[in-house]
Order: sequence, then structure tokens, then C-alpha cells
Amino acid sequence: MTTADLLRDLVHLPSVNPMGRAVSGPIYFENRVTDYLDAYFCKLGVKFERQPVAPQRENIVARYDAESACTIVFEVHQDTVPVDGMVVDPFGGNVRDGKLYGRGACDVKGGMAAMLTSFARLVRERPAGAANVILACTVDEEHTFLGVQRLTTGLVANAAIVAEPTQLKIVHAHTGVVRWTIQTPGRSCHSSRPDRGVNAVYRMATVLNAFQRYADQLQRSRTDPLLGSPTISVGRIEGGLSVNTVPDFCRVEVDRRLLPGEEGLDARRDCRDFLLRQTDVDVPFTFTDPWLTCPALPPCPSPELLQRLGDAIDSTIGSHEQEAVPYGTDASTLALAGIPSVVFGPGDIAQAHTADEWIELSEIDQAAEVLFRFARSF
Repeated sequence: MTTADLLRDLVHLPSVNPMGRAVSGPIYFENRVTDYLDAYFCKLGVKFERQPVAPQRENIVARYDAESACTIVFEVHQDTVPVDGMVVDPFGGNVRDGKLYGRGACDVKGGMAAMLTSFARLVRERPAGAANVILACTVDEEHTFLGVQRLTTGLVANAAIVAEPTQLKIVHAHTGVVRWTIQTPGRSCHSSRPDRGVNAVYRMATVLNAFQRYADQLQRSRTDPLLGSPTISVGRIEGGLSVNTVPDFCRVEVDRRLLPGEEGLDARRDCRDFLLRQTDVDVPFTFTDPWLTCPALPPCPSPELLQRLGDAIDSTIGSHEQEAVPYGTDASTLALAGIPSVVFGPGDIAQAHTADEWIELSEIDQAAEVLFRFARSF
């Protein structure tokens, strides 16, 4: 099976993360991809296990035993973001001009196809000098990172490569993230007599004016030589029941990007304390506990990992680059568990989550070759 065929199969199988929304239907959750991988590993004849994480959501973890003293992890997530607003068939897997289109093609089923291909080649060829390889396909990376948290329980390895679209560059550091909700209460009434109620949206407007000052101050507060300044953003707002009712609630969802060394709870507390000190914020508001926390990935502490992967890239495409990026991945959770980790894969992050998501098929073949050469270099 070619990497293109493998990727087309994966894109055909919806694995949409609900992202906390109250939705249902046949496109949601990862179970269809997990079943496909189950059959793939059965046919390959390797040991694997399914790790229950949540209803209809299981990690699937396969193992290649080379009887080596070194074990490496290839990690890739099964879920995708929603398909709302897409202008191509999200599950079509159509190919045009060397590109395959569909939800997850770039983020990150192209990377999964590369890892599956290299893993299968290791199993078939059993090259001398190869490391033991754990191929972990996890769930819920796009929302709350539940899969990788389950994976790291008891996991022991010498290094890990996490698949994300990096244009075949080595990402050796990235920001983390913490997310929480701010709420303002109100009192509802008919909109024809708004003076009889308390408008929660107006209250939230007062909070957000001060929040913007905090965001500006935060960006000026400090900087990291690789990752720049910390950032904070409001990405979603909702409130009220109908246009003719004064709203009795308003809530916003906050996204705070973390630098190495920052803790999510500390970042949330700092924002709350700032708002409480503002004299113009004379309205009640509450902060929920964080519903997502993912640490930053500090610069990779393993020169050997960077060297071996760099050599594998050089021998495949001629040269390589290392970079730090402002988004989060499962690599930071693996690193926190004591496994030196980097991020690597085919595709461009600029194409991730887009309305016409696609990936260059040639990059998937190159990534598969890089991963195979890396695994056999031990």
C-alpha cells in the first residue's frame, strides 16, 4: 500500500473532535480510525494494545521489538478539528496536482501515514542496529490532551518524535497553553424594559476593556529568546437566550500561551489579580478552573536526538533546519514525563485547520524515509 492510499483511507474515516461542543453524529470521535489501525497492526503481526481514554476514544499503541537497549516513541494523534465551513469534501481524500485534500490530511493524518509506513518497513525488513519502536496513536490532542496523558502513565523510552506538520523541520521547543472561562452574571427581563434587568453582556464589556490592557501589558512584560512574549486572547463569547431578553449571563473563553517555566494556574491567577485591581471593573465576574493545561516544550535537552534526526533528514533531503514554534503539541507532555521529545512531520502548519486542507504527497514519502533512517540509526 502506498502512503497516498494509506492517507486516503485515513481521511475517508471521520475522527472529528467535538471540541467540547454538545454535538453528536457519525463523524465525531476517533473510534473508526482506531478500528482501522487495529486491523492494520493485526495484519502486520505486531503486538499492540488499545488504551481506553473516554467513550468511543481509545489510544492504540503498537510495538516493534528489535531487542535493542534503546526505545523510541513515534506519537501521532487520531483526531481532527471540526469540518464546519470547509470548501472541499472533508472526507473525500481527493488528489489534485500531487496534493491530497481533506480534513486531517495535513493535521495530522499525513504524519500518521508516514509513521505507519516507516513502522511497517521496520517490521518487514528488521534492519540491523534499529531501536525498539513504540508507535502510539492517541486521542483528543485537538482539545484537552487526554490521550497523551493516558499514554505517559508508565511509559518508558529514550526519545520521542511527535508528528505535526513542520515542513520536515525539527521543532525543538514550543509554547504551552492554558484555557479557562470568565463569566459575568446578570438578571433577565423583557427587552422592552431593560431597566428592570441587569445586562450581563454590558458587564462583560467592562471586564474585556480591562482584559485588553492586561493583554498589552503581558506582551511587554518579558520575552523568551526562542519563543518571544507570552500572549493571551479571548477566542469565544456567548450570552443571553434571545434578542428580546436582557441576558442574565455572559461568558468568554480565554487562551493563554505559556513560555517554558510558566505554570498554567499561575498565569490564570495573574490575570484574575490584574482585573481585580482595576478600579473601572466595578462589576462581578468569576474565573472557572482551567479546562485545558498543556505545558510548554523547553529546548530539547538531548543533543543525540537532534543529531540523529538531523542526520536522517540530511541523508534524505540534503539539509535540515531547527526551529521553535508558537503552538502546542503532545511533545511537551512526553517531555514532562522525562522523555526527550521533538516535533517532526510532513506538511505546513499554515494548511492545518483550513477550509481546503491539503498536503503534498511527496513530503509524506520523504518523512517516512526520514523516520525509518532515524529508527535504524541506533
